Amino acid sequence: MNSDTPKKPQRSTAGGPPPASATQGKGGEPEWANGLRQLYDSVVDEPLPDTFRSLLAQLDSKD
Repeated sequence: MNSDTPKKPQRSTAGGPPPASATQGKGGEPEWANGLRQLYDSVVDEPLPDTFRSLLAQLDSKD
C-alpha cells in the first residue's frame, strides 16, 4: 500500500469492548439514554397546538 492511500478506521469486533462514548450509567444503559428519554418525555408532554386541533376537527367533520 502506498503512503497516499488513506487508511480505513479499524472497527472492533462484535465481542470487543464498547466504545468510550457508550459508557454505561444506571441500569446498564448508555449515559446518553437518560437525556434522550427526558427530551422525548418533554415533547410528548407538550400540549397539542390549537391549529392542529382545529385541523383534526375539520377532518373528523368530513365523514
